[in-house]
Amino acid sequence: MPARSAIGLDLGTSGVRAAEVSYGRGGVTLEKFGQVALPEGAVRDGEVVDRAAVVDNLKALWKGSGFTGKKVALGVANQRVVVRQIELPWMPLAELKASLPLQVQDYLPMPVEECVIDFHPTEEVHEDDQRRLRGLLVAASREMVLNNVAAVEAAGLRVTSVDLTSFAVLRSVGRPHGEAATEALVDVGARVSNLVIHTAGQPRFVRVLLSGGQDVTDAIAERLGLPAPLAEAVKRGATEELTADEVSLVQSAVDLMLEVFVDDIRSSLDYYAASNAGFPIERIVLSGGGSLLAGVRDRLESVTRRPVVWANPIEGLHVGRTGLDEQQLSSVQPLAAVPVGLALGVIS
Repeated sequence: MPARSAIGLDLGTSGVRAAEVSYGRGGVTLEKFGQVALPEGAVRDGEVVDRAAVVDNLKALWKGSGFTGKKVALGVANQRVVVRQIELPWMPLAELKASLPLQVQDYLPMPVEECVIDFHPTEEVHEDDQRRLRGLLVAASREMVLNNVAAVEAAGLRVTSVDLTSFAVLRSVGRPHGEAATEALVDVGARVSNLVIHTAGQPRFVRVLLSGGQDVTDAIAERLGLPAPLAEAVKRGATEELTADEVSLVQSAVDLMLEVFVDDIRSSLDYYAASNAGFPIERIVLSGGGSLLAGVRDRLESVTRRPVVWANPIEGLHVGRTGLDEQQLSSVQPLAAVPVGLALGVIS
């Protein structure tokens, strides 16, 4: 029996994914991974809209993938999550977190009583004989969090923790602690993408971007007048039945959306660099289903002038009886960063 195990659950726009990992004497083992597609509109920009559809698909995921545990760590990331780099007066961390509601209202676009808030210190700062803590303030709409939790628990599961998906990505694909290089992790989802910049596992900058692979599908559907499922197939390369003019329209739609997405990443990196000159970004690490779109890596490397590599959240893990063969494990690799990272947050 594993010494400890945990299940991470990612509610994405296009599907729900879960990963179970265990920690024992031999290290960390990936025990299970599963995913099921969601009907369009069931989850919108990271927030559950159609609870019944989400519940049905979660039940199908548990039944089809062999998960036996009911406790899950749930990830959140959408337009109702705010992450700010701030400085606060130094005090013991427990006291600091207890005093957050009194200190952070000016940093938030919503009333503090409507938020779930946390603070992740990154470094201690001494200026003018004052001792301060610099770190990341994370605030999420309490209504949104409770709505997502209620949908998951209606499927017979129990949410034991709620975590920012950016931090989950950091745990699963960031360079290990002790490797002092600074890198940018980009997890590209369907509608929501996560950018987190860290040094040796310490987050320095987080941004949630409301863009991803679904934007390309929508652009293709609009240009060619196709239904969404067919536009998705075309995006993935099913262009055999298209005319030369239609293929050209597809490529122009893809190029346009790639340009917009990559420009969002570039401007975020520039913003970070302006206030973090001492920690320059050395490389970019890509994960997420949207990162599989042809051209993303090359365009990002060209525009940012930094090396871009593929993430591997399964690297370094033992693989248990997942029921997946080598080819299947390879295909789910880009999709596993968030659920694996959520589970690692529980057992680490």
